[in-house]
Amino acid sequence: MDIRSSLDGLKTILGVTPAANAAAHGPKTGPAQDANSLTADRATLSSAASEVAQSATDGGVRIGKVAEIQAALQAGTYDVPASAVAARMVDAMLERGK
Repeated sequence: MDIRSSLDGLKTILGVTPAANAAAHGPKTGPAQDANSLTADRATLSSAASEVAQSATDGGVRIGKVAEIQAALQAGTYDVPASAVAARMVDAMLERGK
């Protein structure tokens, strides 16, 4: 499998144009340029990622609740009863059978 062609396909799906990407980084001149590019890499969000980020702020996500859970996870105090996990698993399996 050719990794470059897979990356090009992914860029196409995400809406990243190779010409814009090449222009942003400039032409590569050799090994010295490659070494410098490791420290100059940048990441940008695709339009799909931007839409997902926007939808998270629009509603449906209770930011306060998420913050509480994150704090409990970091403190090691987040606890989910095994019976609740088992009940959800059984419910999900029963729903798939319908």
